[in-house]
Amino acid sequence: MPQDNLPPPGAPDIEIARAATMEPILALAERRLGLKPETLVPFGHHKAKLSLEQIAAMQDRPDGKLVLVTAITPTPAGEGKTTTSVGLTDGLNVIGVNAMVCLREPSLGPCFGMKGGAAGGGRAQVVPMEDINLHFNGDFHAITSAHSLLAALIDNHLQWGNDLNIDPRRISWRRVVDMNDRALRNLVIGLGGPAHGVPRESGFDITVASEIMAILCLAADLKDLQRRLGDIIVARTYEKKPVTARDIGADGAMAVLLKDALAPNLVQTIEHNPAFIHGGPFANIAHGCNSVMATKSALKLADVVVTEAGFGADLGAEKFLDIKCRQSGLRPDAVVLVATVRALKMQGGVAKGDLGEPDVAALERGSVNIVRHIENLKKFGITPVVAINHFIKDTDEEIEALKRICAENGVKCALSRHWAEGGEGARDLANAVKDVLDANSAKVELLYPCEAPLADKIRTIAKEIYRAEDVVLAGSVARTLKEFEDFGYGNLPICIAKTQYSFSTDASKQGAPSGHTVEVREVRLSAGAGFVVAICGDIMVMPGLPRKPAAYEIGLDDSGEIVGLA
Repeated sequence: MPQDNLPPPGAPDIEIARAATMEPILALAERRLGLKPETLVPFGHHKAKLSLEQIAAMQDRPDGKLVLVTAITPTPAGEGKTTTSVGLTDGLNVIGVNAMVCLREPSLGPCFGMKGGAAGGGRAQVVPMEDINLHFNGDFHAITSAHSLLAALIDNHLQWGNDLNIDPRRISWRRVVDMNDRALRNLVIGLGGPAHGVPRESGFDITVASEIMAILCLAADLKDLQRRLGDIIVARTYEKKPVTARDIGADGAMAVLLKDALAPNLVQTIEHNPAFIHGGPFANIAHGCNSVMATKSALKLADVVVTEAGFGADLGAEKFLDIKCRQSGLRPDAVVLVATVRALKMQGGVAKGDLGEPDVAALERGSVNIVRHIENLKKFGITPVVAINHFIKDTDEEIEALKRICAENGVKCALSRHWAEGGEGARDLANAVKDVLDANSAKVELLYPCEAPLADKIRTIAKEIYRAEDVVLAGSVARTLKEFEDFGYGNLPICIAKTQYSFSTDASKQGAPSGHTVEVREVRLSAGAGFVVAICGDIMVMPGLPRKPAAYEIGLDDSGEIVGLA
């Protein structure tokens, strides 16, 4: 349902979102999803949570079809993956397909740092944009609180006799806060004498990197949530045996704090199409997908569900398939690979300030990046549809060159103008995706078997997806992986934490580098989430703020309205 009262394309996203007329969420849920008001928990007029009781009651319904939206390697020019996910959902509804979208929740770290919010852009947004980007329905705060409770209980256990014989030097459970704060990365805690705790080294990660975030996003229900929370390994004993959150006695109280957060959040697009926004792990340091509960619930409510995986296909799509799909049984029926002329020109060596100038040759040089992503997706048995996310200064010659490159690599593509025109501008993309869905030809294959050794899984991802020549397991990493296997965790998938800006671990290597070395400097066992994190290169699980953070531009005007939120 397009709206005619919106500011013109190019106006700030917050102005467009604020001008949009929103339908009351309970009315929209009943009209579009057949959900009675009593099945929802409203958070004001335009946000609600779908009750866990309603989710359980829908399990016998047939599933709709699932569309995964991923992208080429991100650049400062922007690819618009979330915008495309929203635009495609609106476009599918324009052509008569009952579709809804499932997205991740924004983190306050990027909102006040340098990336901005995560509610889409232009006329392809989810609303209420300000609420979604700031606190939303409290899910991240619940995750932070549950994580902090476990940390406090660990230190309390040390204080009162340490019956489990925990070695304070081998406590792996750090603390988290949902803000970029490099000063908290490494700390010494417990100072001040016997009344104030046991001194030891620790530190903070950002909330989106918490294993509890991953658990919330991968849990099947409340029972599974508490089981996974209990399985978290927080420390080792002096005999080097693992200690779990269940051993500490924390799992029940943590589940209580997360009970409401487990329910998916329902909002709407500017064109009044339903959207679940739930969970928010980053794809460069975590598994980068919205919650299983939101995705599976949406499949019971709509004929087509559009979801996204974070950053480029080498990170987000690989983890969506090898972690989320492996654990949940989900499989995408179609995959959309988002590309822009601007980003490919940057991959071809053009500076951001010069992207407005036509340069077909640079696009052709940078096209090695999209070709690599197409090749990688085909390794999963997937032939993607390429969405050319249109920017105003794209020339016809550049667009035709990109279409030719797609054709030469055996994939369909569609030019999409959803940012400027909303769902109507995504009509061609929606029809291309519908054709793939109607063909029922998807046969997804995972990249590696569960039974492969953990080190071999890391090498498979590095060599098959990143095209690395070699993988180096730094220091004690190989020994630690062997310990994980000895503990019985050898069948877990791998979640690689690395820079999102390159196929390599060097963010400056654009295009499609190959023959490089991937150094794994640390591995962490996320037993509750059900994967092993391999930290590569100089990636940080607690980001820092840039020299001029976005927070400098955010504030309130004289009437109390938020300004500067991107």
